[in-house]
Amino acid sequence: MLKRDENGYGKLVRQLVCGDMRTAARLITMAENGATEMNGLMKEIYPHTGKAMVIGITGSGGAGKSSLIDQLIYQYRKLGKRVGVIAVDPSSPFSGGAVLGDRIRFQRHTRDEGVYLRSLASRGYLGGLARATTDAVRIMDAMGNDVLIIETLGVGQDEIDIVHVAETRVLVLTPGMGDDIQAMKAGTMEIADIIVLNKFDLAGAESCLRTLEATLSHRMTREHRDWLPPVIPTISCSTQDQEITGIGGLITGIESHQSYLTQSRNREKVQEKRIEHELGLILKNEVEKLVFAGLKGSNKKHCLIKSIMMKERDPYSAVEELLSDAIPK
Repeated sequence: MLKRDENGYGKLVRQLVCGDMRTAARLITMAENGATEMNGLMKEIYPHTGKAMVIGITGSGGAGKSSLIDQLIYQYRKLGKRVGVIAVDPSSPFSGGAVLGDRIRFQRHTRDEGVYLRSLASRGYLGGLARATTDAVRIMDAMGNDVLIIETLGVGQDEIDIVHVAETRVLVLTPGMGDDIQAMKAGTMEIADIIVLNKFDLAGAESCLRTLEATLSHRMTREHRDWLPPVIPTISCSTQDQEITGIGGLITGIESHQSYLTQSRNREKVQEKRIEHELGLILKNEVEKLVFAGLKGSNKKHCLIKSIMMKERDPYSAVEELLSDAIPK
């Protein structure tokens, strides 16, 4: 339980703003666990946010997202940028924690004080992102990172929640796995600002590249969009460093999209959508807390579940009843 002084959580927030990793880790864990203090803390953290560039990396499992992020971290650090990474992982069915760990995938960066890595458990939240991701982004922004990279869960093609968090969304595909076709069918390409064709050393890569470029060009022309997502071929994993290619081109593509957002004034639209989504999440969480606070210590929840199982009532009527009790008209 955190103690507030007359200035709120000032000491803790100052430690965070000074880049203290232990403080950031503590706060993100509290966000994951839904600590009651988080609303008060986030109120004080919020004025220190808004400086980091937020990049979302999404795509199906096996596309090489983690190796691509590993290379991006390396290149941004060479440019003198502080980098934060949020990797959303599957949840353990036993502990609820992240199954995979950031230290496994990004080992060479774990001792770099200019890199902060954090895995978040999805905890069953659909859309590829954990519910605590928004708060984690705010916290890592406030601690002074210049670049924030968010890696989504990568299961299936339901990664669209990244559109609500990141300014620049990167969709990672690979040749020969049908990713390009699946992305077109599922509409995942509609959220992409940049498309990376990773593992470009695989057979059929050139043909896949041409197909993607032609499809995107046709779609953008038909829909009258003014930003054409570039398709950037990369090789992000190899036993020979000289065989790693395309990472510089990806960073240039990200910079170009950031410039486009500023010059076209679309950055405000992106921020507006992000805040609208964030408001919805906060409101939903607060309503849930309010409803279940009223059930605490009673047997009503158990009785409702039993009555639904027995078909004596339906879930929709039960929710209406809970809401009317918690929020009387």
